Amino acid sequence: MAQYKPYKTACNEAATANILNREFDQTETRRFVVSDLTYVKVQHQWHYICVLVDLFNREIIGHSAGPNKDAALISRAFATVQGDLHQIQWFHTDRGSEFKNEKMDELLETFEIGRSLSMKGCPYTMP
Repeated sequence: MAQYKPYKTACNEAATANILNREFDQTETRRFVVSDLTYVKVQHQWHYICVLVDLFNREIIGHSAGPNKDAALISRAFATVQGDLHQIQWFHTDRGSEFKNEKMDELLETFEIGRSLSMKGCPYTMP
């Protein structure tokens, strides 16, 4: 039986603050959108799934899937969001390189979305 082998990568040392600070109960729609990745086996190959979740009501507002764990996967998830991306105030994730890179910086800056990263060594991005 095949098992997923996680890749060891250096921790993102960005000084980005943890604005969310585990305050998972939100009272305003799209104030905090959180994201994480998971993986599934498709025809004997690992594929990744990215979901964007609005903490206000735990609704999945964006999603994407593909064979690569990269910024393009995250960008495609944002492309599926219905409505104006400017409504999202904060995007909170773990410190994975697929979330903190130049492509994501440009996307968040374009739509004036703030960034929040979980604390180093504490990957909890969703309740």
